[in-house]
Amino acid sequence: MMESVCGSIAAVADKAASRMQICRAEYRVIGRFIEQLRPTRQCMKTLQTQFPHLPPSTLLSIFSQEYQKRMKRSVVRHHTPDVVKAYYQRYRSEAKSRPTAPLLLELANQVDLSPALLARLIVECFLEEHEASVPASRHVLNNMLREPYLIPDLLLAKHVEQCTVNDCCYGPLVDCIKHAIGLEHEDMLRDKLRERNLSFLDENQLRAKGYDKTPDIILEVPIAVDGHIVHWIESKASFGDDHSHHTYLNEQFWSYCNSALGAADRPCPPSRCLLSFSQSRAAELRPFAVARYFISAVCMSLGEIVKRFGPGLVIYWYGFISELDCQRDRGILLKDGFPSDIVTLCQGPARS
Repeated sequence: MMESVCGSIAAVADKAASRMQICRAEYRVIGRFIEQLRPTRQCMKTLQTQFPHLPPSTLLSIFSQEYQKRMKRSVVRHHTPDVVKAYYQRYRSEAKSRPTAPLLLELANQVDLSPALLARLIVECFLEEHEASVPASRHVLNNMLREPYLIPDLLLAKHVEQCTVNDCCYGPLVDCIKHAIGLEHEDMLRDKLRERNLSFLDENQLRAKGYDKTPDIILEVPIAVDGHIVHWIESKASFGDDHSHHTYLNEQFWSYCNSALGAADRPCPPSRCLLSFSQSRAAELRPFAVARYFISAVCMSLGEIVKRFGPGLVIYWYGFISELDCQRDRGILLKDGFPSDIVTLCQGPARS
């Protein structure tokens, strides 16, 4: 059963897969197709057959995000006391007549609820029913979901484990895998920077200096990408859709550009555009001219470090909706991988 999640998640960790940007219209087509799918072993095969031009990692990220939106829309319906009680009574009844069947998985698919979320509801009911012998608390509940063998009812423990390993969107196993993949891509980003001898401070170093909200990387000397200055880099091991990107803009990216911004729609001041020449023009500049641009950028950055980090780059490693890359003049540049062409202070135009 473990292969149902790990087989899908393995695609996410495949760094060799090609990256894709897709237009919003195509994303909506994919979203409508996903509406009919459940988070099962077969769903990723179905998606790959329907959209063979997209990498499996991109499809899995899109499916996960769209499925989570669907669950949030229906969460109230599944969590009413009468509905939860009906789910639990149905499970207990069928557990007596069909103990070897994957009962919770079947029920989750029938009611269109994440297997891991359904398992949580059932274990909560079990704890309430047996609270005299098993103290009911969020801590106990979370431990049982992470380690099903802690559940006193061995049959229920087996069914909960089935839900955990077969759900590719929710549950403690998926949370651990996603966290590991995020760290892996941050390591990859640091390795890429070191390969190009670019000095930087990572998130841990910045927090040690007292910053409470920082991007993953701040470059000690800025670079230029596609003719735009880059002071910081944020790594996102996911697909950038409208919902997630606008959430990141409001909660993270705008504050990196200017921590004083109170409204998400306030643009970065034009005077902050430290590098306006195009990539082709940058390639033609003599080394001393490139150095002059970068020294000016560094001086301005140091002079206003308390207020802002400056413009930066967001890498969505599994692609993004192409129309979202529309904030370059306001300090947010999007890429689906480490940039192949950069301009550095020491080397001038550089190609990876």
